[in-house]
Amino acid sequence: MLFFRGINSVNLDDKGRFSIPKRYRESISDASDNHLIATIDLHSPCLLIYTQDEWEVIERKLMAMPNVDPQARLVQRLLLGHASEVEMDAQGRILLPGLLRDHAGLQKQAILLGQGNKFELWGQEAWDADRPDMLDQVQTLDVTGSLSTLSL
Repeated sequence: MLFFRGINSVNLDDKGRFSIPKRYRESISDASDNHLIATIDLHSPCLLIYTQDEWEVIERKLMAMPNVDPQARLVQRLLLGHASEVEMDAQGRILLPGLLRDHAGLQKQAILLGQGNKFELWGQEAWDADRPDMLDQVQTLDVTGSLSTLSL
């Protein structure tokens, strides 16, 4: 299983492409033959980028949700409907569809954030605006729960 970690500044070109950092390229190529899936995040103004194999696990879970449940259908509609197959080219670049770039407010500068089984791709402005709030929220979390076992 691939594990993505770390924060990386990336730049989008005029066509909406960005380069995956070199340290991830070989692993992505080996795991999914350069095929990735990008979709929207339902809670933050960013994109979620998965390897093909990892996305298929999530896709099966989404499809197992009951279609008669309006909330389940909404989640399926948004995540599956926005899911776009993207391919990493020989230079490690990925071309993102315009609708996905618009959702995340992606301009020239962006942040690629490793999140274990996926990446989050944030527009630099959104990241800079939301990061202080995230840090403030973490300060108010109840650390007697699951976070306390991390011994950070």
